[in-house]
Amino acid sequence: MSTLLQKSSKKSLIREYGEALLVALVLAFVIRTFVVQAYKIPSESMVETLLVGDHLLASKFAYGIKIPFTHSYIYRGDDPAYGDIIIFEYPNDPSVDYIKRVIGLPGDVITVRDKRLYRNGMPVEESYVRYEQPNIIEPVRDNFGPVTVPPDKYFVMGDNRDNSLDSRFWGFVDRGAIQAKAWRIYWSWDDKDNSPRWSRIGKAVR
Repeated sequence: MSTLLQKSSKKSLIREYGEALLVALVLAFVIRTFVVQAYKIPSESMVETLLVGDHLLASKFAYGIKIPFTHSYIYRGDDPAYGDIIIFEYPNDPSVDYIKRVIGLPGDVITVRDKRLYRNGMPVEESYVRYEQPNIIEPVRDNFGPVTVPPDKYFVMGDNRDNSLDSRFWGFVDRGAIQAKAWRIYWSWDDKDNSPRWSRIGKAVR
């Protein structure tokens, strides 16, 4: 009798652990798909706003809720605004996520002249921009457009303008390809100093 009770107890315990694991996996999937997702910054294209080694959380529902693994919306929320930092599928390879700043909205005319950004013919003040001189083709980098942003698409650029492959090089971002809006840095690691950047932890992404 005691042996039967022990076997039954073990089966019950295994079942409880299995159910708990299943619930945890479902919750993790729901949170990652619809609520918040973690990202790591791999390049210098958004310096000084985002540094290599920054780990950030991004809101998955900021612009609406999509059917998983599609570009179709269950609920379409607010549209991206000027200055929003967004995570999106790279147009040339949707399996790769990119992060850039929204510069142009549908209908805007975007021009770059001698590195200065113009939107609808007016110069745009950009306190977050950084310039340097890497080996990128200067005529496209420093002088671009004018181009008109099509409906339901966005023009994006990196804050590190001389070291960013963005809409100047590969075109517009489709509304449905936007994955999330950058929210807050939860961890940052400096590989050069091999130490955490404590001052960046908890910083809002703007």
